[in-house]
Amino acid sequence: MELLLSIFLGIGLSAACGFRIFVPFLIMSIASLSGHFRLSPGFAWIGTYPALISFATATVLEITGYYIPWLDNLLDTIAAPAAIIAGTIAMASIALDMSPFLKWTLAIIAGGGTAALFQGTTTLVRGTSTATTGGLGNFAIASAEAGVSALLSLFAIALPIFTVVVIIVAACFILRKRFKRLTTKNT
Repeated sequence: MELLLSIFLGIGLSAACGFRIFVPFLIMSIASLSGHFRLSPGFAWIGTYPALISFATATVLEITGYYIPWLDNLLDTIAAPAAIIAGTIAMASIALDMSPFLKWTLAIIAGGGTAALFQGTTTLVRGTSTATTGGLGNFAIASAEAGVSALLSLFAIALPIFTVVVIIVAACFILRKRFKRLTTKNT
């Protein structure tokens, strides 16, 4: 059961990386330092004070950057590959007591894949907002993304099963909409 909960925790944190890259790591660092969960031995550095300070600084810079109209779209081009890497690291960092092969397979597929799905969706939403509002609506989107990332991270730690259910429902909704759009385009 502990293995399953750590997988759910990793998926939740990876999804949060799809909305903001550093928010989940800041929350992971705080949770680790306060003793709320253990990190894998190779990732214990996430739960150190220098990492906490670094993640806090990076979080403030990332969130602030998304409130600057032209910079937010530029950040999305950088955030896409970075979110996949962050989701992979987030998943691997909490994968305790499993073989390295299973750990990294899960990290890449479940962690990186989940982060990619949500990062791709946020990029499309921001692009649509920029096209329809000239970037004026991006402020609200940036606020929502930061909030969702923080809530997903907190819920992943406190309620991992609930978080995974929410993520699965959201992923099914997103994939269904994308599939409908593709089938409509091809007809």
